[in-house]
Amino acid sequence: MTIHQELEKGVEELEATLKATDLWRVDTPPAAAFESQQPFCVDTMTLPQWLRFVFAARLYALIDARAPLPAKCEVAPAVAAYLQQQRVRASDQLLVVQSVERIDELISAA
Repeated sequence: MTIHQELEKGVEELEATLKATDLWRVDTPPAAAFESQQPFCVDTMTLPQWLRFVFAARLYALIDARAPLPAKCEVAPAVAAYLQQQRVRASDQLLVVQSVERIDELISAA
């Protein structure tokens, strides 16, 4: 299995996890929100919006193009902090963070 195939499986797992934890169903941000210069678009989106409309979308674009992957990925710590701050159920936090950690590991090891 190629790295792109493994990553696609990881992103699909993240999507399924976000749906199962009810974090996928978020409003589409306005076009201007995507112009943010802040990490994770913290000034214009919620983290679930960023995960769905930026992170997953960009990863799918890289996968589809079989493009080179970033040198590293360290999204899981930010996801963990956000979910804890938002008081998301501990079991849901664990599932989402594990999914993002898998993607972090796949990209960083590529």
